[in-house]
Amino acid sequence: MVALLGATTLVLVAVALWMLPAAAGGKNLKSSQKVEVDIIDDNFILKWNRSDESLRSVTFSFNYQKSGTDNWIKLPGCQNITSTKCNFSSLKFNVYEEIKLRIRAEKENTSSWYEVDPFTPYNKAQIGPPEVHLEAEDKAIMINISPPGTKNSVMWALDGSSFRYSLVIWKNSSSGEEEIENIYSIHKIYKLSPETTYCLKVKAALPMAWKVGIYGPVYCIKTTVENKLPPPENIEISVQNQSYVLKWDYAYANVTFQVQWLHAFLKRNPVNHSYKWKQMPDCENVKTTQCVLPQNVFPKGIYFLRIQASDGNNTSFWSEEIKFDTEIQAFLLPPVLNVRSASDSLHIYIGAPKESANKPVNWDYPLTYEIIFWENTSNAERKIFKKETDFIVPNLKPLTVYCVKARAHTMDEKWNKSSAFSDVVFVKTKPGNASKIWLIAVICTALFAILAVIYVVKLLLRCINYVFFPSLKASSSIDEYFSEQPLKNLLLSTSEEQIEKCFIIENISTIATVEETNQTDEDHKKYSSQNCQDSGNYSNEDESESKTSEELHQDFV
Repeated sequence: MVALLGATTLVLVAVALWMLPAAAGGKNLKSSQKVEVDIIDDNFILKWNRSDESLRSVTFSFNYQKSGTDNWIKLPGCQNITSTKCNFSSLKFNVYEEIKLRIRAEKENTSSWYEVDPFTPYNKAQIGPPEVHLEAEDKAIMINISPPGTKNSVMWALDGSSFRYSLVIWKNSSSGEEEIENIYSIHKIYKLSPETTYCLKVKAALPMAWKVGIYGPVYCIKTTVENKLPPPENIEISVQNQSYVLKWDYAYANVTFQVQWLHAFLKRNPVNHSYKWKQMPDCENVKTTQCVLPQNVFPKGIYFLRIQASDGNNTSFWSEEIKFDTEIQAFLLPPVLNVRSASDSLHIYIGAPKESANKPVNWDYPLTYEIIFWENTSNAERKIFKKETDFIVPNLKPLTVYCVKARAHTMDEKWNKSSAFSDVVFVKTKPGNASKIWLIAVICTALFAILAVIYVVKLLLRCINYVFFPSLKASSSIDEYFSEQPLKNLLLSTSEEQIEKCFIIENISTIATVEETNQTDEDHKKYSSQNCQDSGNYSNEDESESKTSEELHQDFV
């Protein structure tokens, strides 16, 4: 019996569950599968479509799940919603962490949950339009821009000083528009017309996050009547010796000027910084159109300068603000060149200036280098521009002296500063292959010429010796008859005194006989000679011969 009652109960429950969809119109509930998440600044909006428009009185609810957890939590502001839109901006969570959402439809029964693709709120967020406040002058409009989001914004809490703004401005009576990009939260537009209505709209951007917002509403304002004293114009600053020199133009006489300065980083701060301008030392109530400042007044950094004129009764508006960068003004020095040569090229390295403590010339600011080179024997200059500090100049002539100099240029269009040229470097290219062949040929030709000259000189010396310094060698007939060494030495020897030795032979046969009979007598003289001083005249030849014969005969006896 009990079993029968239990089976009856189960059947009744099943029938009741089957009857519920029929009571609801005979259809099963389905949750929407087209859910959109719109995040603008700190406004979190969910939008979806009904899965079945024929079903009325259906509500929708959302749950969310934080990253790293398994718990689903009811999403505040999005429970039992009868429309297809809800706002969950009141939810406090980390906008940089991933979040999951799910939705279901509810009536007498409920549909299954449908999960929305997970997302990171910060990545999905869009930048909304900023608030704008305008102030008019006679020829300028001051724009004060508040960052997007609420005052205590969660989405942009870390990006308040990173916003950059763009605006479009036009005359109310004209359709011509002018776009101004990359401005700070406080910006002044100059060179406008007095008593003219201008309209503008502004949008914000986060360059580092690659986010660009949407334009806000249009704001319009009318410039005032032209002021009696115009502001100073054409302001520029330069470095002379060890001082900064600020100069400007002004058309009126009998006026005084004052100069103020502001740290550039304060421009990034979205709060009002108008009260943070400071008076420039020694530039208050000056009567000239220039002001001189020592460099040590300003440490290294970026500043803004502005000037105001006064005649005692009237005061002009502040001039256009100029950017003053101490690094560019004081340290844009000529680069140092290091040039090495090859056969047909020059390898150029641009180094740091000597006065910058070996700090590279492009350490803080992008620079472009202008390099000029020419042949030493020519005035035809070649000019190239490089952003690199190490490069090669090809297609040059071998064995040629080149002159090289360079200077640096800033890439900022507003400043457009240039350094002086560096010292000229002279370098000679090395010989190429053709030059080596010619060099070898020249060396070989020179060696051959040297050998030929040596040979010719040697031959010439021989001729001179033969003509002017003949040999003292005796004739062959004397050598034939006087072959013995002592007599030969006597014939060939010369006296220290300039006396000519003459040997007069009377009878050759007699001499031969004497040699044969007296070989054993070593102490006896074989020959006899007579010294005679010849005066160049041999007229006494017979007398000499007879005397010689007698001496020989006596020696023989």
